[in-house]
Formats: sequence, structure tokens, C-alpha cells
Amino acid sequence: MSSAGRAGARVGVFGLLGSGNLGNDGSLEAVLGYLRAEHPGAVVDALCGGPEAVTARYGVPATRLHWYGGEYRTASRAGAVAGKGLGKLVDAVRTAAWVRRHDVVIVPGMGVLEATLPLRPWGFPYALFLLCATGRLFGTRVALAGVGADTIRDRPTRALVRWSARLAAYRSYRDTLSRDAMRAMGVDTSGDEVYPDLAFALPTPSPGAPPGPPGPVCVGVMAFHGGNDDRDRAEEIHRRYLDGTTRFVRALAEDGRPVRLVTGDACDAPVVAAILEAVDSPLVTASEAASLGDLMKEMAAADTVVATRYHNLVCALKVGTPTLALSYAAKSDALMAEMGLGAYRHPAREVDADRLLEQFRELERRSAELRSVLAERNRAAARRLDHQFAALTSALFPRTGPAHAHALRENT
Repeated sequence: MSSAGRAGARVGVFGLLGSGNLGNDGSLEAVLGYLRAEHPGAVVDALCGGPEAVTARYGVPATRLHWYGGEYRTASRAGAVAGKGLGKLVDAVRTAAWVRRHDVVIVPGMGVLEATLPLRPWGFPYALFLLCATGRLFGTRVALAGVGADTIRDRPTRALVRWSARLAAYRSYRDTLSRDAMRAMGVDTSGDEVYPDLAFALPTPSPGAPPGPPGPVCVGVMAFHGGNDDRDRAEEIHRRYLDGTTRFVRALAEDGRPVRLVTGDACDAPVVAAILEAVDSPLVTASEAASLGDLMKEMAAADTVVATRYHNLVCALKVGTPTLALSYAAKSDALMAEMGLGAYRHPAREVDADRLLEQFRELERRSAELRSVLAERNRAAARRLDHQFAALTSALFPRTGPAHAHALRENT
């Protein structure tokens, strides 16, 4: 164990955690598992979107990320606009005070350096910049561990993301695409490494009894409205996605296949409700998974998975279930290729139920072969994540004698 771990280093975790996104919380769970195993003396707390949920679920003291309670609601009235503006100033002070109390802050995975979903620069990108800037100011080591990134066209957002990455003391990425994107945006990535998504470090559930034929199909759905550059046609994109996915689910039910609808964020619930109402079959049911562990259990019990959200794909691939991606971003394509299923992708923006059914049936025909491929890829991912956590320890908890944890700051 590192000297910093023995000395009780003060470690913060930061991000949109506890806010209903299971992927974000899964990344947090993986990092907490690493800290508890390798640095049990560390004192951990969080600055996050849903502090009550983080404390209740993980036993970690937590503080709300934003002072203004309506941060993620559209401000249409003068009072709300003023509240948001004042909140930005207050958050600068609150973030600085929180960062200064820590020796290390870890941003656990998540797509914090991308804008593949609608995003305003003065929301999370600003919060991340405050974290990294004050970390550099006060000598607190900030680590962006296993994060996702993509090239951003919006100039204010791109500038905030670029400077956040530059100011961080440590960076690693969940795919080569992310590292290449940061290099293209002007960040020196020569010392940055690529590892599998942190969720691959979570425990894999034990396989249950094999389902009888025909086996269930997990369909992961999403409140998908396109990306940051699609705001002017967001509703059209959503309608096409929902219509195509509904037709696919109806076709499975008509073939006698049990379908389990799963999600990855609380905002996906209306999509589930719309599909259940439209299909109206006892074969189509909805999961109430509350964690990535729950999702993995659902997907381990399925014959096949068809999913949209990135961490739905991660869960399915991790448990070795043949998977088809309704892909909405290059990160999904990269993940599928890395796990040996690059041929099984379908565009989320243009869901063609007939073509999707063809791809699905081909996937099922190759099920045994693909399960073997996934088993090998998962073993490789586990080995690489061992290297990721060793690199974190080396970067954040130097093994340089019995110095107190505050000595970390003197070395920054």
C-alpha cells in the first residue's frame, strides 16, 4: 500500500454522480472498490449531482455540485436567469473550497470530455473547468480516470473541455477515439494511456439457469434526441428512434420472444412507457434495475441484447451476451469493435426495424461463436484495468517514504 493510503489521504470524487445515470454511478462504484482495496486509509467524499443518493448507496459523505437548485432546468424567467448567473459565481467559491480540502480528486470515467448528447458550456463543462483550475491552483492532484472524449465543435464548450484536460494532473481514456479527440483539440496526449471502461472492473454476476427456448431478449432504450449539434431537429430524431424501436419490439413479441426493456437513466422512463403502451403484449415487460449490477443480471439471463445507451452495451458485453448496438455515437462503435462485435451496429438516428431484425437474427445464429469471443475479450479487459489502477496509484499516491499525505501537494 502507498504511504499516502496509510496516512489517510483525503480523496474526493467528482461528477454527475447519484443523478439517475447508472453508467456514471457504475464508474464511481469501480473507483470506490479500487480505493477500498488498495488505499483503505483514504478518507473519501464526493462533490456530485445527487449527494443524497451517493451517501445512501455507497456510504460516502457528499456535497451538491451546484449551489443553484435549478441548474439543469431551462431558465426562461428573469429570476431563474439571475439565479443561474449568481450560481456560477457561488460555485466557483464552493468548488475552490472543496478542492482545497483534498489531496487528490478523481473524476471516475463518464463522458466528461464529450458532447455527444445535448450540453451547454456553462453547465458541467464549466464545473469541470473549475475543478481542474482550482486543483492546479491549490496543488490538489486531479485525475480524469478512464474518461470519454469526442471532438467538440461548439467553441465555448471546446475551450472549457480543452483547458480542463490540460490542467488535470492525470488523464486516461476509455478508448483510442477519446485520446485522438483530445489530441485534435490541442491537448498533449503523449503521456496518456487508454484502458477499458471502468465498469469492466465491476463484479460479474454469476450466470443463472439457462433460459428455455425461445429465450428472452433485453432491449435497452433511451430518451434519445440526437447530439449537441442536433437541437434543431431533436424531436424528429426522437420520433424516428421511438417508432423504429417500437416496431422492432412488436416484431419480437409477435414471434413469441419475451422482451425485457431496460434503461440506463431515469429520463428514459417515458420511452419505456410509450413502448409498453404501443405494443401491449404480456411478453414485453420493463426492468426496474437500480444499478449496473442489476442491469448485468438482467442481461446475463438474456439470449441476446439490443441496446442504445453506452453503459447498457458495456453491461451486456461484460457478461458475455451477444449484443447489437443501436449506436448514437462513435464511442459505441469503438466499444463494439474492441469487443469483437463491430459488425453488429445499427444507427440510432435511423432505426429501420426490418434491417434491425435481419441483423438480430444473424447475431443469434452466431451466438455460440460470439460468446467465446466475448469471454476472451473480457479476460483481456480485466488485465488492462489492473494496469489502470496501478497507474492511478503511481500517479496519485507516490510511494516515496512515510511523508504525510499533504506532501502530495508539494510534488504537484
